[in-house]
Amino acid sequence: MQHEILQPGAFAMLKVHLEAGETIKAESDAMLSMTSNIKLESKMEGGLFGGLKRSILGGESMFFQTLTAEGAAGQVILAPAIPGDLVAHQLNGHDLMIQTGGFLAAEPGVNIDTKMQSLGKGFFSGAGLFVVKASGVGTIFLNAFGALYTVELQAGEEYIVDNGHIVAWDSSVSYTMQKAAPGLWTSMTSGEMLVCKFTGPGKIYLQSRNPGSFGAWMSRLLPAQG
Repeated sequence: MQHEILQPGAFAMLKVHLEAGETIKAESDAMLSMTSNIKLESKMEGGLFGGLKRSILGGESMFFQTLTAEGAAGQVILAPAIPGDLVAHQLNGHDLMIQTGGFLAAEPGVNIDTKMQSLGKGFFSGAGLFVVKASGVGTIFLNAFGALYTVELQAGEEYIVDNGHIVAWDSSVSYTMQKAAPGLWTSMTSGEMLVCKFTGPGKIYLQSRNPGSFGAWMSRLLPAQG
């Protein structure tokens, strides 16, 4: 499947070229525009249980858009709900863990499910108790809040990430939670507190903006209620 990331950066879009009969599935409401021969449908991958699990537990849409080129080749342009960059990741039978809101679209060979993390990771990692698990074979497209930065870890290599900046990570990468600094007071006053320590091998995708910090900044600008 041929694709192009348009306007890479803060307001990126994904243009996908579909040959006749080819299909791409995308997050609900992701379609920006399409040629007239594209058939748009709404489907629940994994049936009712799978859709409910993604929606209630994973915080994702219950339904996917499926877009199919009928009779001839066609084009689709997709855009995420949040301002930020896009990246294409190739799955070859391994799993990719994605934070809520990080999935944009995928080829049909990619299965999208929900996975539960441990309670400690769920509450403090920034990724949530339930994360999206992508598996199978094909290309998956991720979106970030802000710019995307990719880190490739070698076996045994460690890397520290602030817990609000995680987008996705290979299932071959493990991580633990720890204080940002050796002392509790320094960790608290630095504004970091807890961070994630990832251990390779595999890729980590990071975003330049922290949604929680941005929300707190925005709330200070809003007029007081009542």
